Amino acid sequence: MLNKFLAAGIAVATLASVATAAYAGKELDAIKARGQLICGVNTGVAGFAAADSQGKWTGLDVDVCRAVAAAIFGDAEKVKYVPLTAQQRFTALQSGEVDLLVRTTTYTLTRDTALGFDFTGVNYYDGQGFMVNKKLGVKSAKELNGATVCVQPGTTTELNLADYFRANKMTFKPVVIEKVEEVRAAFFAGRCDVFTTDASGLYATRAANSPKPEDYIILPEIISKEPLGPVVRHGDNQFADIVRWAFYAMLEAEEYGITSKNVDEMMKSDNPTIKRILGVTPGMGKALGVDEKWVYNIIKQVGNYGESFDRNVGAGSPLKITRGQNELWTKGGLQYAPPIR
Repeated sequence: MLNKFLAAGIAVATLASVATAAYAGKELDAIKARGQLICGVNTGVAGFAAADSQGKWTGLDVDVCRAVAAAIFGDAEKVKYVPLTAQQRFTALQSGEVDLLVRTTTYTLTRDTALGFDFTGVNYYDGQGFMVNKKLGVKSAKELNGATVCVQPGTTTELNLADYFRANKMTFKPVVIEKVEEVRAAFFAGRCDVFTTDASGLYATRAANSPKPEDYIILPEIISKEPLGPVVRHGDNQFADIVRWAFYAMLEAEEYGITSKNVDEMMKSDNPTIKRILGVTPGMGKALGVDEKWVYNIIKQVGNYGESFDRNVGAGSPLKITRGQNELWTKGGLQYAPPIR
């Protein structure tokens, strides 16, 4: 009997030491010592990540970076943004040039494993589409046989494009250009018949970059699943947890009606779940290794997911994208956060 108790004690001690080792991470230590999160973002996609004339970054992806900074530092502005092309992004993350990549990046098996990354959630459910000039007279992607297509290299878009045309026994001529702004310019200059990327990017391009938005249509076909989300390197479980739960906190807040406008009032709520989320009942901050007011700081400074969606890509933005699959699960969408408890 004594041996059984001894064995059990050793097992518990071993598990505790493993948990502690997994919990302590050099990535988070380096970020705290630096006093700033370095976030890799797009070179400029309206609604997701774009800098204004003063160098201020805004967008749905930018808000994830800001939420993580708010959780770690209590200050959503403690972020340095590094614009990256599709081909630069993975090398930048692998090499440590950035701490976190939030750059309309599709969650795939090989990226999650072979590249040494961890995806921490899906902040936008997307799918690849096609945009054409109305004068082309095309109503469906099935009518694009022989078309020239502008596409970025080093993306899932490039592979999906080839697969789609092959599956539908059509041919196309690719116009491959690395920088997204140059791809757009080529399309609007008439160098290609079609521009293909994630549908969100097509809406952003049409709204923000086209000379006459009404001249361009986005075809009805969505040819792929593109779950876009934040990415970190393997190796620091605590940092990955903070990134994951910072985003989930924005979803949980929306589900419970907590907004940047009413979060102070919500601190007085009698609802035990809301008290736990906002840190009035302590414990969740300690579990993550951050301040107990981490969710309060995120919502006060960044807003909940619905607020972020609306101002960046939804009804309150030039893009006017409907929530669709990005609606909360309670309203028929796919956005569903595990409980903060």
